[in-house]
Amino acid sequence: MSDAATSRSSALSPATRQRVTDLAIDAVLLIFSLAMLLPLFLLVANAFKSPQELLQWPPTILPRAGTLDNFRSVIGDTPLLQWVLNSFLFAILSTIAIVATSAISGYVFGKFRNRLINALFAIILATAIVPFEVYMIPLYFNVQKLGLLNSIWGLLIGYLVMSFGIFLIRQYVIATIPDELIEAARIDGAGEFWIFWKVIVPLLRGPLGALAVLAFFQAWTAFAWPLIIATTKESYTIEVGLALFQTGFTVDLGRLSAAAALVLVPSVTLFAVLRRNFVQGVASTGFRE
Repeated sequence: MSDAATSRSSALSPATRQRVTDLAIDAVLLIFSLAMLLPLFLLVANAFKSPQELLQWPPTILPRAGTLDNFRSVIGDTPLLQWVLNSFLFAILSTIAIVATSAISGYVFGKFRNRLINALFAIILATAIVPFEVYMIPLYFNVQKLGLLNSIWGLLIGYLVMSFGIFLIRQYVIATIPDELIEAARIDGAGEFWIFWKVIVPLLRGPLGALAVLAFFQAWTAFAWPLIIATTKESYTIEVGLALFQTGFTVDLGRLSAAAALVLVPSVTLFAVLRRNFVQGVASTGFRE
């Protein structure tokens, strides 16, 4: 019997074995994909359920009688739109600052090497291993002295520079931009700023797109820093505002799910817009090394 099975297996052509292997890999990837999407699906589904349906057992996957009451309550009873606006401004300004500082610093550290610049890059790289919580409190007192509490500018002070972004751009500049290209531009009479803006920045579009996505989500999902900087409801970011739906004893699951579902829209939209740049940036930078 085993000899017959062995003979049938060995009788499969290489193309058939490759097809079976590809189907098995696709099946495993599909299972993992569904497992990753299931929490998001349940989150959105819970947003359309009534409180009674949310508490019943066994729980339902799809809402039996969909309702928009949770969305009306969240938008009408809480400053959710203000929280989303605060988070959006904070994330956009932080992304612009991180992309600008990373592009400039990464180019300088990659193409203007000397002992001083190398030492400065080593110091910046070392800050990547220091958790933000270590210097968060001293930074808070500085923001307080500047009178920037409960403001977007106070939030931005902690999210202007990303050491990983500088490292990412530097590695890309070293690996893909030849020195001869910059020298040719200098011989043609171009200044350093013109070379950076007209030659280097267009070549960095891929990694800068990936970095923009990372920077946006870093600021969008920040919680600890906005929690201590924003002390009034009007100045909360969305992550801090969502925490208000949970008390020490209860969780308003319906309204929390509705608010979280609304919050997903900007982040998913941004990722969809920059998806191609993100994939290209990840594939062509230090992530592969």
